[in-house]
Amino acid sequence: MNAKLSKTSLLVALTALVLSACAVPTPAPQQQPPAQTETQPQQPAAQPTEAPAAPSKVAVRVVLQWVPQSQFAGYYAAKDKGFYEAEGLDVTIIPGGPDIAPAQVVASGGAEFGVAWLPGRMLAAREGGADLVNIAQIFQRSGTLMVSFKEKNITKIEDFKGKNVGSWLLGNEAELFAALRKFGLDPEKDVNIVKQNFDMSQLLNGEVDVAQAMIYNEYAQVLETRNPKTGELYKPEELNVIDFNEVGTAMLQDGVMARESWLAQPGNEDIAVRFLRATFRGWMFCRDNFDECVQIVLNNGTALGESHMRWQLNEVNALIWPSPNGIGIMDENLYKQTVEIAKTYGILKRDPDPGAYRTDLAKKALEGLEGDTKGLNFKKITVELKEGGN
Repeated sequence: MNAKLSKTSLLVALTALVLSACAVPTPAPQQQPPAQTETQPQQPAAQPTEAPAAPSKVAVRVVLQWVPQSQFAGYYAAKDKGFYEAEGLDVTIIPGGPDIAPAQVVASGGAEFGVAWLPGRMLAAREGGADLVNIAQIFQRSGTLMVSFKEKNITKIEDFKGKNVGSWLLGNEAELFAALRKFGLDPEKDVNIVKQNFDMSQLLNGEVDVAQAMIYNEYAQVLETRNPKTGELYKPEELNVIDFNEVGTAMLQDGVMARESWLAQPGNEDIAVRFLRATFRGWMFCRDNFDECVQIVLNNGTALGESHMRWQLNEVNALIWPSPNGIGIMDENLYKQTVEIAKTYGILKRDPDPGAYRTDLAKKALEGLEGDTKGLNFKKITVELKEGGN
């Protein structure tokens, strides 16, 4: 289905996304204080009293942006390897999905922490009145690409003129529209925007000339498909790829958010630091123990195949590492770029207030963390995809 878009229609769709209802998990029970043991001082012959019960672990929840997959491998690894437990936390990981809005789940108290894209999820919810704050920016780069087949001869943004251009819309088009305008193209006049499914079928069947793709997901879907002309899987050299990080219109994606009101309660900032420290350890583990981390994801119920999960972890690692300031620390320049693009395309109406993100908790988490927290020497490995991602 082809559709010309206006800023008004975009804003309506974005507002609906942020405010859409979602399933909110039942809040965790309040932690009980350790039991006290009574003594009987005037009965020396009495049996020794039992030692006071050890304090129970603090129960917290984190809601993910999507279903179980390697995009969230660090959280699963932190739980499976006991990193959360070592910090005195009992962490429940709540999967996301098409009917789950993590910003709303966290804002309503359904989880203490949430994972979401920065602009159209967390910042838009904050602008709408939710007291959400980004406490760690895990992804340091955008994972969004535009992909086309070589025979289309689309090698740069200017080549989009007059073409059928696929986009998921609903707030996912901002990087694309910003790139079009940066190179002198009007998204409403110079290209034909096609509402794209969350797969690559429209590119494969020729309905669009160039399609939106996440480097860790939809791009791999093309490479997992057989080319009917050759009988073999498509190869990267048969595709042209445009990376918004290189174009200069990239926006920040997966970050960790919490409620300001929750953080303000006594002891909760310390809980947040411990959660971040363990999560950072999880991502460091997945960088340094690739095969085991993939298996952890598979064990946690992903519906996707092993080769697809290996590809995804490899590419997600590259979105995190290197982290020049340490994992989880916001890049101020990319934050400003994200906000400016979000304002231009109606995701945000104004600049967020200065409290929209904070780095102090992530910095405290890094202070108590051993190992390589920057990954400056990180390099991707070679992953072989199989048909259908199996």
